[in-house]
Amino acid sequence: MPSPIENATPLAAIDWTAVQHEAVGHFQQVLRTNTVNPPGNEMAVARHLDQVLRAEGIETHLFEPTPGRAALVARLKGTGERQPVLIMGHMDTVGVEKEHWSVDPFDAVIRDGYLYGRGAIDDKGMLTANLMTMILLKREVIDRGGTLSRDVIFVANSDEEAGGDWGMGWLIDNHPELIRAEFALNEGGRTRIVNGKPLYVAVQSTEKVSHVVQVVAHGPGGHASIPLEGNAVMRLGRALAAIGAWREPVTMTPATTRFFGELSRVWPERAEGRAMADVASGDADQVRRGAKVLAGIPVFDAVLRSGISGVILSGGIRSNVIPTEVTATLNVRTIPGQSIDGLVARLAKVVGDPQVEFVISDRGADSPASDFASPMFAALADTVHELDPTMVTVPYLSTGATDSARLRNWGMQAYGILPFPMEQDDEDRMHGNDERIPLASFDFGTRLIYGAVWRVTR
Repeated sequence: MPSPIENATPLAAIDWTAVQHEAVGHFQQVLRTNTVNPPGNEMAVARHLDQVLRAEGIETHLFEPTPGRAALVARLKGTGERQPVLIMGHMDTVGVEKEHWSVDPFDAVIRDGYLYGRGAIDDKGMLTANLMTMILLKREVIDRGGTLSRDVIFVANSDEEAGGDWGMGWLIDNHPELIRAEFALNEGGRTRIVNGKPLYVAVQSTEKVSHVVQVVAHGPGGHASIPLEGNAVMRLGRALAAIGAWREPVTMTPATTRFFGELSRVWPERAEGRAMADVASGDADQVRRGAKVLAGIPVFDAVLRSGISGVILSGGIRSNVIPTEVTATLNVRTIPGQSIDGLVARLAKVVGDPQVEFVISDRGADSPASDFASPMFAALADTVHELDPTMVTVPYLSTGATDSARLRNWGMQAYGILPFPMEQDDEDRMHGNDERIPLASFDFGTRLIYGAVWRVTR
């Protein structure tokens, strides 16, 4: 890996105070546009981005896959010496419970050094950092007579929060020639502050696979005044209690092994650091010992094993009628390469009741892992080191699903990154109330995306 001095970006030559002022303005603009999906209505954001890029002299293509939805593709031309790199972010957001916010979620309020708004973390911050990267590459490289070894493709897509059929799925099906690239940078990773110190950047190189499983309990029906043995509601309760007590086996992947191995060297809490080293050791007894400790930290336990979460309960028609059928919906996230059918078979055995049926109602698609020894990963790691030599960059198996799975199945090396250093508390606001980003972290993330893309296009 080149040293940061030998491969340094011209970050110091840029007036980052001015860049941050400009970036925050664009960030607030996109946050103030309500793109809650459904219905999405991302076109207003896409038109703003399109106008900004065109004003810089950057080629753009704006599409409307279905009324109100948008897909924007922009391109900076390189020499063609290497294949393109794609930077992407989605314009849609999840919904809000406005009554639980301390500010208007669509007012882009700045308070105490934080910028608040629905989509600040997921994914309009990344979208804005990508926009500024395009602008800076045009101004600082191309307009100064420099060249890029690769085309740089910018994508702002819709519908990611609802599966992506009108977003990246639509672009792949309808305009593959505009977005084909060797590498892609997308959401999906983490930049984590631990005990007040920026500690690591986790770059998503693979992700869990999301499935939906229905647990259906059957039993005799009748008037609620006469209790019946085999009551379906009680049967479902027992089944869910058994499922809740079950833990899937630890399954280590190359990314997870590297993730915990690297973190073990810098982790501030000694017992947890030893546990990380244990799970990365490859020794079965040590892996079990380490996993037992890390089981107490949900965000780490979730990457060690397939996860099962109850999300919906349904059944019954009246308070005085015993239903013959009630259903619980589970969201199941499998480790890549692990069979959902095998997992469901294990659950059926754990429950041990022939009157409880398991139905896989939605199967996710597995995707290959991206190479964490690639030039794109190295560019990210080198830029992180330049910005903060105390931080480490590690590959990461993400528990959430992203558009990167589509790209990996399409043959692209896709990497997920949330480039803004955050405490766990702030990160937990994603999809929650008072979603926000520290402005200092937004500045760091913008520099990180620009520096990494600059490096990989040298």
